[in-house]
Amino acid sequence: MTYQVTISNTGTRFLVDNDERILDAAIRQGIGLPYGCRNGQCGTCKGQISSGKVHYTTSTEALSAQEQQHGKALFCQAYAKSDLEIIVKELTHSAEVPLKRFPAKVIEMQRLNHDVMRIKLKLPPAMRLQFFAGQYIDFILKDGRRRSFSIANPPYIDNVIELHVRHIQGGEFTGEIFDNMSINSIVRLEGPLGSFYLREDSMRPVILLAGGTGFAPINGIIEHALRKNIQRQFHLYWGARSFADLYMHDKAQHWAEKYAHIQYTPVLSEPDSDWSGRTGFVHDAVLADFQDLSDYEVYASGPPVMVYAGRDAFVPRGIDAQNYYSDAFEFSND
Repeated sequence: MTYQVTISNTGTRFLVDNDERILDAAIRQGIGLPYGCRNGQCGTCKGQISSGKVHYTTSTEALSAQEQQHGKALFCQAYAKSDLEIIVKELTHSAEVPLKRFPAKVIEMQRLNHDVMRIKLKLPPAMRLQFFAGQYIDFILKDGRRRSFSIANPPYIDNVIELHVRHIQGGEFTGEIFDNMSINSIVRLEGPLGSFYLREDSMRPVILLAGGTGFAPINGIIEHALRKNIQRQFHLYWGARSFADLYMHDKAQHWAEKYAHIQYTPVLSEPDSDWSGRTGFVHDAVLADFQDLSDYEVYASGPPVMVYAGRDAFVPRGIDAQNYYSDAFEFSND
């Protein structure tokens, strides 16, 4: 049996199965309820039941009997027994998500091409990381220095962090990752960070501009949009030197073939001899395709030269600077 949950203070509605915790259903459908541990101990997910009934199958340490009598509920542990109306803060902005510092364990390292590694980091068993698709995390090094990497997975996967790391020639930290990091290595992280994430209150069509591993946060954004069934038009432009640098080309091509509202244009600046697709700088491909950008939002991630070139070129084409969201992958100099 399936029940409908309505967040009274925002009007948001989602469905929950009778054998599914309310918070799990919200995360599955991309609804931004606040939470921390997901095991009933921290109380971050606590809210008010204004209509309907819930039940629990485990103890609820962070919810007193008196609070239950007054209609309070822990949504990470509560199951619906009927349609519900609830009052809870719905997160819509990155500043509302708590910043955390935590250890993580390397559980997967996979070469995606000649210089990009996919790394998956497992969070501690009692922890989940709430974030907006497109945000990043910092590695905290032993001497206190930081290295930032975009989160490549969507928010409904909240117990593992996926990163796409490019081996930078002469880069101390990326060299350490490629040469010395191994499965079961423990790292220290802080996050989520950044304001690069999809503005879901907008209905504008979206241009996604990725350069190199700037595809990582774009991957999270698209996977999140697909999970939430967001039907806005998405046009992904992915720029790279050669075809080998499009390390997830097949995945991007699959999106475009399966979903009518997603288009994909790869652009190579140093194309292979057998390449018949678009060439040149990736932002120039956008300029060639769009004479008027006034109705669009742009999300640009990757090398600073690409991000800033896109901003400078798109504003004269009508883009409102407030609708140009960017994540420039600056290299750290110590």
